[in-house]
Amino acid sequence: MRYKEIRAWKKVFEKDLTYVSYELKEIVKTPAFIMLEGEMGAGKTTFSKVFLGEEETMSPTYNILYEKEDMLHADFYRIESREEVIQLELGLYLEGKNFFLAEWSKKLFHQIDPELEEQFSSYLLEIEVTDSNQESHKDARNFILYSIKK
Repeated sequence: MRYKEIRAWKKVFEKDLTYVSYELKEIVKTPAFIMLEGEMGAGKTTFSKVFLGEEETMSPTYNILYEKEDMLHADFYRIESREEVIQLELGLYLEGKNFFLAEWSKKLFHQIDPELEEQFSSYLLEIEVTDSNQESHKDARNFILYSIKK
């Protein structure tokens, strides 16, 4: 698997996520599988919430999959094997979807990829906390988008 950097956003704050989401939707070729990677607490679920246009806090950590219109969000934190990926029957959820955001999926890419339809383009969005302001609880993050060549 090879990565090619497409775009980087530096010093992104939570108020900037709407713009990053909008721009990301314009950049990627749909239908798109977007792996979200970053340490625990980096903002993967927060970004997904903004991307999906969710007002309330949502995390599929306990449900694994969350659908909204032409988007699917998954949290593979607790998924460990190809068999568990197969049991999710992703193909049923991905029909008609333009975006598939998947947290903690990089380690499972070779198990998830065969479940995607051929027309899906694959991307990696790395999120890292860069500056932490403990007093204001506002952390800056860097977002780097890569295309994936199989």
